[in-house]
Amino acid sequence: MKSMTCRQLGGACDEVFRAETFEQIAELSKKHGMEMFQKGDQPHLDAMNKMQSLMRSPEQMQAWIEDKRKEFEALEEE
Repeated sequence: MKSMTCRQLGGACDEVFRAETFEQIAELSKKHGMEMFQKGDQPHLDAMNKMQSLMRSPEQMQAWIEDKRKEFEALEEE
């Protein structure tokens, strides 16, 4: 099990997600982001806008995902 925060995954807060794989932690982050979007949380909306600009370039988005994957893989097991 490894942990990353919303902020580490491109979000706006320090909520901690725990998962066995990068794919699982990314899904937890996505779910949290959708909840914050529905609540209209401005810091999270701002973070989402930054991510959307990154998504305009598939190459930049893929590089960002790979950087986060490497960061996750480098974490110590809990």
